[in-house]
Amino acid sequence: MAGKGLTYDQVDTAFKHQNFKPLYLLYGTEHFLMDELQKSLITHALQPHEKDFNLDIVYGADLDVSQLLSLCASYPVMAQRRVVIVRNFDQVKDNKRFAAYAEQPNPSSVVLLVCSRKPNMSSHPYRALREKAEWAEFKPLYQNQISGWISKRIGKRGLKATPEAIERLGDFLGTDLQAIETEIDKLVAYCGDRKEITGDDVVSASGQTRDFNVFELQRAIGEGRYPAAISITERLLHQSTNKRSEALMIVSILTSYFTKLWKLTYLQSRKMPEKSLAQRVGVSPYFIKQYIHSLQLYNRVEIANAFASLLSADYELKGGATRNAQLILTLLIRRLIPDAAASVNTITAVSP
Repeated sequence: MAGKGLTYDQVDTAFKHQNFKPLYLLYGTEHFLMDELQKSLITHALQPHEKDFNLDIVYGADLDVSQLLSLCASYPVMAQRRVVIVRNFDQVKDNKRFAAYAEQPNPSSVVLLVCSRKPNMSSHPYRALREKAEWAEFKPLYQNQISGWISKRIGKRGLKATPEAIERLGDFLGTDLQAIETEIDKLVAYCGDRKEITGDDVVSASGQTRDFNVFELQRAIGEGRYPAAISITERLLHQSTNKRSEALMIVSILTSYFTKLWKLTYLQSRKMPEKSLAQRVGVSPYFIKQYIHSLQLYNRVEIANAFASLLSADYELKGGATRNAQLILTLLIRRLIPDAAASVNTITAVSP
């Protein structure tokens, strides 16, 4: 009996060591992790020549429970085991009858049931599956878990990444694990024979430059350097083929930046070590001093105003206004930097 849910690492490790149970239930909204475990099961449970006769991948909407029970009860052909993967198990017609199978699963099969949402675990067949099968729920990772995830995925490829590279990848991509995986593959190809990914690699692979990138923009805003922030913004938009999309990415990263500052304002009063602060805020210890320094410019009221300005810019860029992306961002930065007007004599005019 599976008393409590398993983690991704526990299931993956069991598969790699060929420690298979006859029945698994995976559910949740983080589809990337469930897809990875399906691939892992196929790789480690069957030899390539065994797959033709011993692997069934079916979809819940395409079969009823009688067909599914027949598949699960089948025995392997010239192989040690049979693998049945049922995607969208929650869509199998009359699947409550599967509760009986959970009581006595076929020991010669490994059946993996996948639900793309959280089903009603108090009703059958899910109640029986939770009691008798191995199960795991997959929720999206929190932002403060992403750095560890990125480091682990890069390590799987035999590479290392600098703290700056990990931080920048996390800021660029948030908690989208599929996007992170795709970007890491791109970085591996970009770096060639080198064994370490740097922050500059992340920037260059994204099409930006060392001096003019969204992280330098973030730093300029955090240090109150209004002319530099405007200059970087103009360059980013100028070199982009889709200015509105580029502007939305900038707003997203700046929103993440101010979210971290907001968290830091509450944690600083606890007099925690910088390493603990970094972990709680969700940044690398390598960068925490920059965030602490930015709080000399931004108090809680100013950060709250920044969120309002960012929300307004996001709304305008998504169709809420007719003015162009450059003007929207120029006005945004003017609002984000305290006393910005004092740092320049004039503001470059931008046509709508």
